Amino acid sequence: MFPLPISTWIMIGLSVVALGGFGYGKYESAKYDAYVAKAETAAKEQEVINHYKAKEAAQVNEKVKNDYENKLALIKRTYGGMRLSSTSEASQVPGTSSSTDGTPADPKFIEKCAITTQQLVSLQGWLNEQIGIFNAK
Repeated sequence: MFPLPISTWIMIGLSVVALGGFGYGKYESAKYDAYVAKAETAAKEQEVINHYKAKEAAQVNEKVKNDYENKLALIKRTYGGMRLSSTSEASQVPGTSSSTDGTPADPKFIEKCAITTQQLVSLQGWLNEQIGIFNAK
């Protein structure tokens, strides 16, 4: 029925399987190499994008810092002239029921409130600009 001995047929079968496995390995290797090349290209593109976003974020940081310092100086100039020259010019302010860092009639307290408010407004503006930069496509 078979003109060759069974061991020869086994060797031929194993050779075919080995060649098939070798061919399949080459095919998978080529797919993997293409994937690695694509991933490296995407990583380089993202690196460039990140570099530009970091540069833009640094510019936003500097702009917001300068705006904040200018507004802070304006607040200090505005409320700096509100100092009372003597305590006899104003009536006594009653004590508060809770401990606070001042009283509403105290000009220093008003200045602190304005500074804190400006700080929060500037921080919100900075955060919104940063989110806009890093959410942009």
